[in-house]
Amino acid sequence: MARKPSGGLGRGLSALMADVTQEPEAAPDRPRRADQMVPVEKIFPNPDQPRRHFTKERLDDLANSIREKGVIQPLILRKNPRDEDTYEIVAGERRWRASQQAQLHEVPAIIREYNDTEALEVAIIENIQRADLNAIEEAQGYRDLMKRFGHTQEKVSEALGKSRSHIANFLRLLNLPDEVQDMVIEGALTAGHARALITAEDPVGLGKQIAAKGLSVRDAERLAKGPKPAAKSAKPAAQTEKDADTRALEGDLSAAMGMKVTIDHKPGGESGVVTIRYADLDQLDDICGKLSV
Repeated sequence: MARKPSGGLGRGLSALMADVTQEPEAAPDRPRRADQMVPVEKIFPNPDQPRRHFTKERLDDLANSIREKGVIQPLILRKNPRDEDTYEIVAGERRWRASQQAQLHEVPAIIREYNDTEALEVAIIENIQRADLNAIEEAQGYRDLMKRFGHTQEKVSEALGKSRSHIANFLRLLNLPDEVQDMVIEGALTAGHARALITAEDPVGLGKQIAAKGLSVRDAERLAKGPKPAAKSAKPAAQTEKDADTRALEGDLSAAMGMKVTIDHKPGGESGVVTIRYADLDQLDDICGKLSV
């Protein structure tokens, strides 16, 4: 049976978003108002935290900053559902780890009454708001907000203050092969490079070539389009090449479905074929659920 994502929470995505919004850059040394100071030994990470990787270099930099200026942005905590005498991190695990590294005994915290679903949603929002998030991680955050909680692109766009096209463009990156996504995560390719590879016939091969040669995004776009056809073959090429509107529609449908969607429309005709590719049975279940509504 298809599983329906849970609907919007009672307090709303924008209200949850307010808890993780950063302070204005004009006052970086003015801390947010914390509910209380909490001993670090009474704080535990959330086992369902969507972010698992913490770069040592960035933790070192943050620990050095905390030694000098303290924790400017309080952690967001809730009562630990497994031990009421302790707290569980909703947002701010990196700050907690860096504070321990800086040998702080207590940290400022905002205490909230979140259920498991709300705690996970806030954790995803905080990850999206982080400045050092790479393009794939950001796209995964958008997808999680939409898939796990039933939020539309418009709702996510409004709450996060980002355009719908920005969110749609990032979601399209998740249609790339895992090998190309890994190159973006590792920093070998930028989001611009990755976008150029979405419509390429061999995105993995081109991605490796772009990374090895250090090519620009413009160069990547030219490579992805392939060589210009010879004059004598221009007419057949025009008959088989998809127009820009069809490619854009494919991208929008892929972003909305969270899966690869292709459209084969016969030029000059009224009929065609729409193909949805699923990676696992869960995605097939999602398709069945959407088509049965």
